[in-house]
Amino acid sequence: MKTYLYLVAVILFVPSFALAQEQSTPDIRNFLRVNKDFCTGGQPRLEHLEKLKAEGVKSILNLRQPSEHRAAEEEAKAKDLGLRYFNIPVKFGEPNEDHVAEFLKLTDDPENRPMFIHCTAAIRVGAFWMIRRVLRDGWTVAAAEEEATKVGLRESPHWNEFARQYIEKHRTGGAATPAASSLPSNPMKFGVFVAEFDPAGTFKVEGDRWPKLSGNWKSQGTEFELAVAGLPAGAGGCDGFGKYRATLDGKRVAIALVSDECKLRQLILDGSTWLPAGEAVAKPARNLIRTSNARPPSHPNPRTDNGSWPSFRGPNASGIADGQNLPDEWNGPKGQNILWRTAIPGLSHSSPIVWGSRIYVTSAVSSDPKATFRPGLYGDGDAAKDRSTHKWMIYALDKKSGKVVWERVAFQGEPREKRHIKATYANSTPATDGRIVVAWFGSQGVYAYDVNGRFLWSVDLGRIDLGAYDIPSVEWGSASSPIIWKDLVILQCDTQTDSFIVALNANTGETVWKTDRDELPSWGTPTVATTSKGDELIANASNFIRGYDPRTGKELWRLGKSSKITAPTPIFADDILVVASGRGPERPIFVMKAGARGDLTLPEGKTSSDAIIWSRTGRGSYMPTPLIYRGILYVLANNGTFDAYNLKTGDELYRQRLPLVGNGFSASPVASDGKIYLPNEDGEILVVSAGEKFEHLGANSMGELLMATPAISQGVMYVRTAQTLFAVGRKK
Repeated sequence: MKTYLYLVAVILFVPSFALAQEQSTPDIRNFLRVNKDFCTGGQPRLEHLEKLKAEGVKSILNLRQPSEHRAAEEEAKAKDLGLRYFNIPVKFGEPNEDHVAEFLKLTDDPENRPMFIHCTAAIRVGAFWMIRRVLRDGWTVAAAEEEATKVGLRESPHWNEFARQYIEKHRTGGAATPAASSLPSNPMKFGVFVAEFDPAGTFKVEGDRWPKLSGNWKSQGTEFELAVAGLPAGAGGCDGFGKYRATLDGKRVAIALVSDECKLRQLILDGSTWLPAGEAVAKPARNLIRTSNARPPSHPNPRTDNGSWPSFRGPNASGIADGQNLPDEWNGPKGQNILWRTAIPGLSHSSPIVWGSRIYVTSAVSSDPKATFRPGLYGDGDAAKDRSTHKWMIYALDKKSGKVVWERVAFQGEPREKRHIKATYANSTPATDGRIVVAWFGSQGVYAYDVNGRFLWSVDLGRIDLGAYDIPSVEWGSASSPIIWKDLVILQCDTQTDSFIVALNANTGETVWKTDRDELPSWGTPTVATTSKGDELIANASNFIRGYDPRTGKELWRLGKSSKITAPTPIFADDILVVASGRGPERPIFVMKAGARGDLTLPEGKTSSDAIIWSRTGRGSYMPTPLIYRGILYVLANNGTFDAYNLKTGDELYRQRLPLVGNGFSASPVASDGKIYLPNEDGEILVVSAGEKFEHLGANSMGELLMATPAISQGVMYVRTAQTLFAVGRKK
């Protein structure tokens, strides 16, 4: 049935674009319909984008510098129309190989087609298109050059020469061709894997922390088959042959699935791109494109910050709000101690934030009514198949009534990235300082509004590719949340190819500083720790946990030996910093002194140092952020194991398996008035007593799936479930 529906979709789609090809072409300089997937031309006017959209175009690729011809207006118009928009900042007089690599990557992605590619007069387009025709479609240089001339490559010898040199450098004996019969015999690398294909018919693929694949392979025309031996029991379908197609493009070998029942082989090989071992992956150009509309008030209303919970986990990411007198019991389905409940459309794991009389939440509303996520304790790394058109929303609700005061569509269109099957397209919690509300929607951009819903500015960071560190083709989406510190909006953005942390001017969105990082993908939210030694911006990540000067982005210290996957947010109290992560085998907890400098990595076999007060391995949390409360560090694992340690000494106070684990724990614990609240994914909020001995006080049901961390403000706990925002408090 799925195949039938897919074929129907193809049949319906192709004629619609074919019909568009017969219609009058837009009045764009050098406009050319190359084929059903691509059209090219010079600079379009804004009204041209509407016509291109009507004719079936899904994305716009701009090969001009952002400063050329009102690029920001063009991008804003494209996004308003729901078109994907990409910009490669190609300088007319300075051809750049990295730009070509990014161009090929974008045009290779079928999700971006049909695509309109343009620059000022299509000269740059012509050169890039000539390269694509040879390296991707197997054309001769002469034929590709002839078509490139029609596209716009005229009277520009330096671009023609650049295209020819690039082609010569990146092809082997011809264009990008099926390479099954000539797979390179030298070692090739992809992610953590190294593969060798011996012409005699044997192969091996080895990767850190992965079972070795070895066996036989053979060419079958444009495809190749391979069989493996010695895999562990339970590797279903791996005893037979798998069939794949390989394409050679210069030094790169791209491998795509033809048929294979072995999930392990599929996961490693399908969609992979291999380079000679030792050759670095080229970093694409990263351009932050800002759109500015207005400035916020210079100061928040001074009477509105009382009881604020302004970002993920509240003030300073502490998760603490004392003096609240929350009810001992409540029940979502029955309405017990539920002050109000408001349905929130779409899917989102972001948490609510509070300032003054307003609550702010975000969501991604899919056009597919069946869009969902999969909760639970499992290790699958699959991406969701949901690529439907979405609206990325920001909602402001009245704190007392739950009524929606205003809502805004920040972005509308197809997602620019994929998401994990357990995630959503709105994982990041917004942030506010009482003047602005900032939401980060991953590849869809960062958006700032004032507290009354007036659009202020946005920044497009480009495509954010986050996923498995070991298999770069596996994509999971982003989750790190923005924070606001002294008129700076700070974002941690660690991706597969280029990682960085950036501070934007909260008033304008302009870049104040940007620090590049050699990092694996990460999902944790940074924290600015206020200490007697000075302010430190702490970023949790895999290669190194790092501390920065938040004013300048200068690195102050780094600490190695972390997990390969990091999600918890750093926390602090009393000049003590705590960072944890839960990917095995490391799963560390590091407790360190504020003010340290340099490389703090512990020597082998050591658990403490002058800078590190204490540390443990095998005890860190995977998703939930730890909690420091009344001198005790609490760490909650996904599987419901709950640990308590003396913060200053590291002595274990208890280790307890929680009741009602169900699908596990993703939300982070919060604390109030001597009680700790632990929400599980099934919607049960467990309550335990804070202290040196474990005491389970009870559990309260919300009646819906629960992935987001609650917010606490002025006697009310705000709980965001899969469909609803609840206000939990004592009824007067």
